[in-house]
Amino acid sequence: MKILVTGGLGFIGSNFIRHILFAEKNIRVVNLDLQTYAGNPENLKDIAGDERYFWVRADISDPVLVAQAMAGCDAVVHFAAESHVDRSILDPGPFLKTNVIGTQVLLDAARAEKVARFIHVSTDEVYGSIPGKHRSTEKDGLFPNSPYAASKAASDCLARAAFVTHQLPVITTRASNNFGPYQYPEKALPLMITNFLEGKPYPLYGDGLNIRDWLYVKDHAEAIAFLLQKGTPGEIYNIGGETSLKNKEMVARVREIMKIPASMVTRVPDRPGHDRRYALNDSKLRRLGFKFKYPFEEALAQTIEWYKAREDWWRPLKQTGGYAAYYQKQYKKGTVPFSRAS
Repeated sequence: MKILVTGGLGFIGSNFIRHILFAEKNIRVVNLDLQTYAGNPENLKDIAGDERYFWVRADISDPVLVAQAMAGCDAVVHFAAESHVDRSILDPGPFLKTNVIGTQVLLDAARAEKVARFIHVSTDEVYGSIPGKHRSTEKDGLFPNSPYAASKAASDCLARAAFVTHQLPVITTRASNNFGPYQYPEKALPLMITNFLEGKPYPLYGDGLNIRDWLYVKDHAEAIAFLLQKGTPGEIYNIGGETSLKNKEMVARVREIMKIPASMVTRVPDRPGHDRRYALNDSKLRRLGFKFKYPFEEALAQTIEWYKAREDWWRPLKQTGGYAAYYQKQYKKGTVPFSRAS
């Protein structure tokens, strides 16, 4: 079997590629990745010499290069996306190009290639902020509240249209907040861990009471591989996190493990449109037979240890690629007043 994976140099994509190559011996992977700021060849350095793996550097919004990369592939697993909410608020343009136009280009190419399966990887953020104790099901409506979430909701609709109109065998997945190794340090958990390791404060938005489900990336990778085999075309599957926490609770757990004082957390004004709560009902996936493997506390501790051991991986990222300029723009003093967290 030959599969095209988009965004395979990114956080979730690289973990998926590593998993599928180790789990399936008779598989070949074409990794289509433009290598933007969050796409890092170091993420797959350990399998770069595997003859079953090939990287194509190309933009998913380029129809010619996408068609060439997809030639001969039996399936597509589409991770590639601009994914950081904060950046989408600063500039939504790249999110529309990659997440909307790029997805349509891929769907068109997959239809021309007659692929047997297309996994479109989306997010719980398309459901919007979830009130009370409700957990979003696959039948719930889409109420995106950030430019990022809106672009992913649009791509979900395009995937559905490709199935209904052209019978392209598309499966859409919507996952909770991922964490684990190789996550670019602008995201909440790696930013927190690496800032603490550098002796810098972690900027916590608002009152810290926003609630997120947390999903270990290795469980996510295994769920995608499972659905590649067992999922039903035309269906949507939620992939939920095992643990639901307020943001301030997550910070407290990391501080406890790393033995970091509360003074190393600073409150910053909340970002615009910050959804209060995400929560997924993933019983549909579980009924299909999928079982999560990694207990949250164990996975969190392993993630912290990974960042401790891999300063060679994350320190260069925080020193290059415009990271410092972005960080200052997002959290700069004078515009964003810092105060000690309680």
